Parts: sequence; structure tokens; C-alpha cells
Amino acid sequence: MNTPQSSTPVPDSAWSLSQWLEYLEHIHHRPIDMGLERVRVVAERLHILTPSSTVFMVGGTNGKGSTVTFLEQICQHAGLSTGTYTSPHLVKYNERVRIRGSELADEKHAQAFMAVEKARADVSLTYFEFGTLAALWLLQQEALDVLILEVGLGGRLDAVNVIDADVAIVTSVGVDHVEFLGSDRAQIGYEKAGIFRSQKAAICGDPEPPESLLNHAQAIGALLHCKNQDFYIREHAESFDFIGVNAQWNALPLPQLPLTNAGTALAALQASGLNISLEAICLGLTRAQLSGRLEQIATEPEVILDVGHNPHASRYLTQVLQRRFQNKRIIAVCGMLQDKDHQGTLEPLVGLVDQWFIGSLSGARGTPAAQIAAVLPRGTRVTCSDSIATAFTQAKHAANKQDVILCFGSFLTVAAIKELVAKTSNEAAR
Repeated sequence: MNTPQSSTPVPDSAWSLSQWLEYLEHIHHRPIDMGLERVRVVAERLHILTPSSTVFMVGGTNGKGSTVTFLEQICQHAGLSTGTYTSPHLVKYNERVRIRGSELADEKHAQAFMAVEKARADVSLTYFEFGTLAALWLLQQEALDVLILEVGLGGRLDAVNVIDADVAIVTSVGVDHVEFLGSDRAQIGYEKAGIFRSQKAAICGDPEPPESLLNHAQAIGALLHCKNQDFYIREHAESFDFIGVNAQWNALPLPQLPLTNAGTALAALQASGLNISLEAICLGLTRAQLSGRLEQIATEPEVILDVGHNPHASRYLTQVLQRRFQNKRIIAVCGMLQDKDHQGTLEPLVGLVDQWFIGSLSGARGTPAAQIAAVLPRGTRVTCSDSIATAFTQAKHAANKQDVILCFGSFLTVAAIKELVAKTSNEAAR
């Protein structure tokens, strides 16, 4: 098995979290290395393959984060103790693991990294694989009722899939990460269905799932429940009804996060057999919020952050903006990674956005601003900058108090703006 380069420092139990994260950046020969063999070897050594908790696994192209949040909030209000693992983080690594709704101290993560380091021996792990094993180790140090695990990329070969889920969820199937998952929905659907298990509940929130997903579920004997076939959402002006396999819940409060993902989460909870009251459902729906998803961070002008980075997310974002800001001018701040569909993502917003400020993202996967701007129609008002921070600053100068500044395109874009706003606020408070 691949071992780290001889120049790699030897980990120390006194290392800080930042030292560990820098170490993880350099211990494997490639940033993404799909496959479960290496992860399973280390997981067996750590004794974390068979958690005693009820396990929800959440995969899909879009909607994973909000589905995780709905599950977490509803379970907590039902009196169940929860542990969640999500990725990537926006500002700090600690966001990836929550136990009973709270992030963990740096020292806890460092302790988990040392446990993985000792267990892996000569097994080479990517940053994500190492972090996933550390998260699973942390979650299983606690006696938790429910684990909610978000798939990082795909499903079948994702490190999270080393665990067998009691309820596996595919929120949606869109075309993304084509270099790893395939170039069409059929190939991608098969990869995402790889988290399903025989005789275990499988939930699909995509209203038109590809045949590959359906066929795989049938082939392995998964207990598949599909949106608009086995469960339904009926929306009203100020509430919605959920019609499921075993129960119907009426007059539920409309959530702030996407309603379609609320329905998927409710179908998963119903299939889990957990004891969830109607009161817990209502409280969880209304209190579910998610950083970086249609998040308002300022007014006059209103600043909205959204991590949407593919066409499916962009189309939904466009619908929300049209509904919420019918008579307002929208200014966009955008930065995207190289491996994303730039034209497909920007296209739904073209008729809605009055002025664009594009910022370059650094790093091997970052895209120069001019390359993204080139996909916009001729005549579009667009300004290119060497960074997201500069693009955001320029957008603020161009905006009037009644305008909306939409910041989207990547987790890195949203993170950069969050950090800039926090820094500006701290300086102003001094």
C-alpha cells in the first residue's frame, strides 16, 4: 500500500488541529482516490464498522445538507441524541462533526486523528478518508441514538459508505463530478444507489429517478420508497401535508429550507421506525437552518449566500429569488471550481442578474474569473477580479441599499465572504 513520502513529518500527540490538517493535505498521492478497500482496513482496526445507533446515510447531487439538518433537528426535538458528519466545512473544520447539536473542541479532533494515524500504519489515506474515519471514531465514542452521515462524493465508493446504513437516502440525481461518477444521470444514479443495502430502507427524493437507481435497488432487495410514488408532498399557502407509506401528517409548517428535502427527510424518519411525535416534526421543520444555504448575512443591501455550484442548484436558486425579490435589482458575486459546469450553472440566473462580479478561486481546482465570465452572453455587465474578496467588495460599492447581492458558485466562495465579513465586523468592534 502507498506510504507517505519520507519528508512527511511524524505526527505527535501534542499537535494542534491546524498541524493535523496540514499533515492530511500531504500524506496521499492524490486528493481524491475512490474506493473502500483502504478505508475498510483501517475501520476494522478502529472497531467502528458496526455502530449501535440507528444510521441514516444521506447522498445525492443536491439537498444533502438540508436533509441532514431536518433529520438532526427533528430527532433532537423527539428527545433522541444525535451525531452528524457533513462535508465540506465552510469556515472551520470543526463544523464537520456535531454531537447532540454541538461542534467539538479542536483537541477532540486531534485525538481522533491520532487514533486513525495509529490504526492506519502503512495504509495511505486521502484527506477525506482520514477525516471520515476520525469522524466515525468520534461519533462512536458517545452513546448516541442516531447517526446522520452525509456522503462526500457519489456513494458506492465514498468513504462514508464503509458503514451500513439502516436508512439510505438519495436526495436527487443530477450531473456533477463527471470525472469520477460518469457523464449522465444513468451512470451517476447507479453510483449514488451504491449506499442502498439489502432489506434496508432506501429513500429516493428525486421525482424522476434514473432506471439505474431503480434497477440496482431491486437487484439487491432494498426497501425502496420513491417520491411521488410511495410518499407525497401537498403544499398549501402557509403549510403542507406529508402523505407517506404508513401515516399522513397534515398542516405541517413550511420550513425555511427546501420543502422537497423536508419531505425526503420525513419519508426517511417514517421508514426508520423511530418514535417521532408530530410536535417534534413541527419544531424540527421550523428550526432547521443551514449556514451557506440561502443565508442572509446583511441588509441594506441584502446579502444572500448560497453554496449552489451546479445547474440543478442554480435553477432552484433562481426560483427562490424570483419569488422573494420580484422588484429588486440583483447583483451576483460568483466564483467556481474548474470541474463544474460553469455555463449550465450561470445560465438560469442570466435573465435575473443585473450585474456580475466574478472572482478567481485559487488552488489547483480554482477557475480564473475571466474563464467563468466568458460563458456569459455578450453584452453582460461583468467585472472580473483576482479574488472573491475583491469581487465582493466591488459588488458592495456598486449596490444601492435596496439591492440584493447574491454570492454563490462554490463552498469556497461562500467561505471567503463569510471570513471577510467576520474580519470586517471584528475590526469595526475594536
